[in-house]
Amino acid sequence: MDSRISSGFTRFSRMCPPDFGEKEEAVIDEGKDDSLQETAVIPKYSLAEENYRMLIDSNLSQARGVITNQIANRVDIDELEEGLRRHSKEVFDPDSYYFQEGQYLTEEILYDWLERYDEEGEPLGLNPELGVESNAEDDVVEKAEKNNPKYLSHILEQNYLRKTKDDVVELAGISIGIAMKSVYRFQTEVGGPYNYEDISESEMMKEAQQIANEVTQRIRQLEGLENVPIMIGIFREAPQSSLVPGNFVAKTNVPGGDKASVGSWEDVNEEYVLFPSEHGRNTYADTHATLVDFETDVASYFPNYVSVIGKGFYQNGNLQRLTVEIPVSFYGKAELIGFTQYVYGLVLSGFPTDYRLEVNIISGERQEALIVRDPGEEKGFVHIYR
Repeated sequence: MDSRISSGFTRFSRMCPPDFGEKEEAVIDEGKDDSLQETAVIPKYSLAEENYRMLIDSNLSQARGVITNQIANRVDIDELEEGLRRHSKEVFDPDSYYFQEGQYLTEEILYDWLERYDEEGEPLGLNPELGVESNAEDDVVEKAEKNNPKYLSHILEQNYLRKTKDDVVELAGISIGIAMKSVYRFQTEVGGPYNYEDISESEMMKEAQQIANEVTQRIRQLEGLENVPIMIGIFREAPQSSLVPGNFVAKTNVPGGDKASVGSWEDVNEEYVLFPSEHGRNTYADTHATLVDFETDVASYFPNYVSVIGKGFYQNGNLQRLTVEIPVSFYGKAELIGFTQYVYGLVLSGFPTDYRLEVNIISGERQEALIVRDPGEEKGFVHIYR
């Protein structure tokens, strides 16, 4: 990709109106009464070759908003959704499948499943029963909470559809993301202080596998999902205050047909790493050293910056994506342009080309400039915001 510095956004010519092309439409076959079938618009293009084309219709997720009530860390919400799509590509090829938000696990279903199990009150709850009376002493409740944490935070559904003859798209598979806590936060009384209980990955996985089996059996009982293939991923959340998200730790496929139980699990070796951090320095010394050198060079040009913050995404120990943020205060556009040009030079000379690199130059709450270089590219793209 050629290097270029742009300012503002490309304008359409006033002499010739843009041609937006024909809309491609398809009928969504829900496998129910024909009168309930709807028409959806299929975008001609995806934003990148590896992305799904997403159906544009009136059917938003049937559990819209539940995820924000269940997962406290915004970065975990984004990674649960994006990561599940990423792993789904191995099962549902973006060249052949379209994406649609979940249509089967409704808000009511999810809230029932995410509760603690209670034979009388919440028989569908997938989190462990607390096992104490409602009027129990605080120390009794605290002990019970620690021994029986609410492991499960959320269950995310994504639908994958395929086009058949007669411009009809039909459900061809679903993906399920099971979000599990790494730290359980709880109160023993309303308004009281929060307690925190760490959950080991082995303990979490034991619970998650049991939950996945039960969820699979329940999905098979829902109309329209009796026979579709199911991909399931287990996501381990980061602590609530973390600046980087958690990650998927395991996944499995349940074939189509009437199979309603999970077989073997495949380990997923990926993680997000914050730089600077002790873990980043000890585990990924090369990336840590590169960012230390980069920060030194930035400071030599612009000594009143705050710091350089890096966030790396690793798969099987290899860096796939590095996002760098540089918070700086500017006093004029020329100063910003000069600094951006200098940083771009550092990117070309100081960073390897075997991963995607994104550099964000920030002033206060405003993004001032963006530098992006894709894997294998010698040069990159630079954009200065107006």
